Amino acid sequence: MLTVSTANVNGLRAAARKGLCEPSGGWLAATDADVVCLQETRAEPEQLPDALREPPGWHAVHAPGEVKGRAGVAMLSRAEPDAVRVGFGEHEFDDAGRYLEVDLEGLTVASLYLPKGEVGTERQAAKQRFMGAFLPYLAERREKAAAEGREMLVCGDFNIAHREADLKNWRSNRSKSGFLPEERDWMGLLFGETGYVDVVRALHPDVAGPYSWWSYRGRAFDNDAGWRIDYHAATPALAATAVSATVERAPSYDRRWSDHAPVTVRYGR
Repeated sequence: MLTVSTANVNGLRAAARKGLCEPSGGWLAATDADVVCLQETRAEPEQLPDALREPPGWHAVHAPGEVKGRAGVAMLSRAEPDAVRVGFGEHEFDDAGRYLEVDLEGLTVASLYLPKGEVGTERQAAKQRFMGAFLPYLAERREKAAAEGREMLVCGDFNIAHREADLKNWRSNRSKSGFLPEERDWMGLLFGETGYVDVVRALHPDVAGPYSWWSYRGRAFDNDAGWRIDYHAATPALAATAVSATVERAPSYDRRWSDHAPVTVRYGR
């Protein structure tokens, strides 16, 4: 079995203070994942204490954003990676702390933090530019992995809900970033002709959610009024081996260490 988790930590140091990395009882100490993909780490490696920079029992790779305190992705793996790549060859985004991939035995795993947009602003334009450049890269990367006899798995915060079943209040969000028609069409291309599989949806085809992000405002978490924006996008052969997909939702609002929850999939490789 291969177990992979992905989690937007909403600030690695803040999440650690809230219980992510407690030596006993913390999520990281308890997980049996082989690989953990992290997003929105918001920290340079030298700003982290040893227990966060290189947690015991893990090989850690960090790709911070060039703007301090923003973005940042990281990956923890039990096995030492054979190779590490930061960015996807697009100058505007390669130092933005948005994409990191590592090669493990027979598998390339990536941690993605796709930009969050805002309709009518430069943030949305940047998100669209990222999406426009990233989709061809994913197609090319899948083909290259196949030629090398490898599978490909892209995990992370895509900041897009693909279908109506992927967010609770979809009617009121149809004109907002994260659920725009062009964003949803992009997800359709990713999980269509680009050749990737939405692993969680494949295992949970007829349910609302399972949601992975809830606003800190109001009672969104208590009412499960969330969005499913954290994905495992896998090549078909790898996706076909998936036996379970779980959103590790905190038992209560006060025990959350992020506004996201880890999304964990077990693959039977």
